[in-house]
Amino acid sequence: MKPGYLSSAFFFLFAFTVQAQQNYTLLSPDKKTEVRLSVSDSVYYEVLADAKQLINSSAIGISADYVKDNSWKVAKEKRRSVNQSLKPVVWQKTNEIEDNYNELRLDFKNNLSLEWRAFNNGVAWRWISSKKGNSKISAETANVNFAKGGKAWYPLEDGFFSHNERLYRQLPLDSIGGKQLASLPALFQVQGMKVLLTESDLLNYAGMWLRGNSKGGVKGVFPYYPKKKELRGDRNEIVSERENYIASFGAAQALPWRVLMVARDDKELLANQLVYQLATPSKGDYSWVRPGKVSWDWWNDNNITGVDFRAGINNDTYKYYIDFASRYGIEYVILDEGWSDTRDLLKVNPDINVPELTAYARSKNVGIVLWASWLPLDQNLETVLDQFMKWHVKGIKVDFMQRDDQPMVNYYVRVAEAAAKRSMLVDFHGAYKPTGLSRTYPNVLSYEGVFGLEQSKGGSVDPEHNVTIPFIRMVAGPMDYTPGAMLNAQKDAYKPVWSKPMSMGTRCHQLAMFVVYESPLQMLADNPSHYYKEPEAMELLGPVPSEWEATVPLEAQVGDYVLVARRAKSGDWYVGGMTDWTAREVKVNLSFLGEGEYKMQVWRDGINADRNAQDFKMESFTVDKNTNLVAKMAKGGGWVARITKAN
Repeated sequence: MKPGYLSSAFFFLFAFTVQAQQNYTLLSPDKKTEVRLSVSDSVYYEVLADAKQLINSSAIGISADYVKDNSWKVAKEKRRSVNQSLKPVVWQKTNEIEDNYNELRLDFKNNLSLEWRAFNNGVAWRWISSKKGNSKISAETANVNFAKGGKAWYPLEDGFFSHNERLYRQLPLDSIGGKQLASLPALFQVQGMKVLLTESDLLNYAGMWLRGNSKGGVKGVFPYYPKKKELRGDRNEIVSERENYIASFGAAQALPWRVLMVARDDKELLANQLVYQLATPSKGDYSWVRPGKVSWDWWNDNNITGVDFRAGINNDTYKYYIDFASRYGIEYVILDEGWSDTRDLLKVNPDINVPELTAYARSKNVGIVLWASWLPLDQNLETVLDQFMKWHVKGIKVDFMQRDDQPMVNYYVRVAEAAAKRSMLVDFHGAYKPTGLSRTYPNVLSYEGVFGLEQSKGGSVDPEHNVTIPFIRMVAGPMDYTPGAMLNAQKDAYKPVWSKPMSMGTRCHQLAMFVVYESPLQMLADNPSHYYKEPEAMELLGPVPSEWEATVPLEAQVGDYVLVARRAKSGDWYVGGMTDWTAREVKVNLSFLGEGEYKMQVWRDGINADRNAQDFKMESFTVDKNTNLVAKMAKGGGWVARITKAN
């Protein structure tokens, strides 16, 4: 072969490769975040922020029964820019959301489309299948190869059967290998910025989980469609064998958004609402949805005192809860597990008369929420909810699903729809993380899927964890942590007591959660007997709302401290601060206030709170937007304020 011929062949091959690879760029509206796409044998992306490489070239893709290998040929490119204002039915953070993004859509010749959106605070992509008729997704590739030197807050899991109630392990990114499974959301630190990875608009598909690649990256993994299931006990349905596909469709289908939030400052995560923005909007009238606080029985084990009846799961006890809720303007009382048979929700405990309780509650302007194990509800959904409606039940707490494969994801939708038809609220427990369903069905007010206060009954949940979850789990959506413990202890005095539980950290640490933690259906976990003995605490817990007109993050650092201001519908401002095991003084910037003077009520750690965690002090003074103020918090402490316009 002549040398010139060899050179010509090499040039032809090089030219063909360049021609076959198609490149695209998408910028955020402020042009500070950039997505670079490359289409060749697969689809690859990179993400840059402030000209810093956050994510190196990473492959994404779909394998389906109608998609051939190496068939990524772009048929059409579409772009658009959107700048609109969203007005959520329920105000988790704000009453209005700025939804501003640039979008790129690539339609391929294989019945698949890829959409990317670039926001000023993150990017997201999703696949859309336009295949008509039946189809199956056999695999999804979702790689995230971070720039070198990063670390993770990684919620390690034992398997796909999980309540997703996990602590966040801080790990070097390159130490996370293929055997280390994690649920979402997960947080990463790269190039001095935070990147939160989660998903939105999870409908008719399986949830995404993560495994590492030991090279500083993670990849999406999925619970494949159940083939065989085994029932263990009265509620645990275990998948014993799986099909060879993630999901099956009967028509065209949009897959969930893969979301990468970008924060230059930790506090920006507290304001990020991309999961909501990317979710499917609701249809119909949800003006009847009434967020509120709930007096909860399970955590305190109905261990009330100072009454003339035997406390327990009976009408006298729940009337006591209803009276308490009515006195302090608390909207709901929940009857948790025990009011009915766990296998038959219409087989009511003989000591409970639901119609009598709901009638009594209505006379006190209080609603009743009923707990339901997911399985008997699934087996008899319409009949059970029809009966609940006849009983004037206002909502349901659905528990112990512990899966997010396609059939279980569809179960959430069926419950949300069936409840909405009967004007009922929904709180999912034993649940996977929120993925925007609260936008699609605004009657879905809260989710568990968090290592919350209930852990203190038999173990512990500490202040460091409590100031980590606002930046990770809560960013995904409403978080039913269930705060409100009135028995509080420092680390050396803490012990788990099932029927008389306490919290780790100070009283003000707990009080501040009602401002810091977002849950439009917010529990008061302790029993009314304790709250009655704490009138100063109830001066906050009575009026504090569970939804917010505005949110202003003030100071924050993941796992160390958080300070946030929120405005209620009434126009009052609330400020909540929490710290880890380090005592802190954090400056409170009041520039969010309007002109004029305001009255500030403060609940702060007492001088001896580092020894006796229940020590706190309440004080009042006048402030304006220029007042210099410091929130002084003990170890494991907190600080909370209510600010009202002075007369």
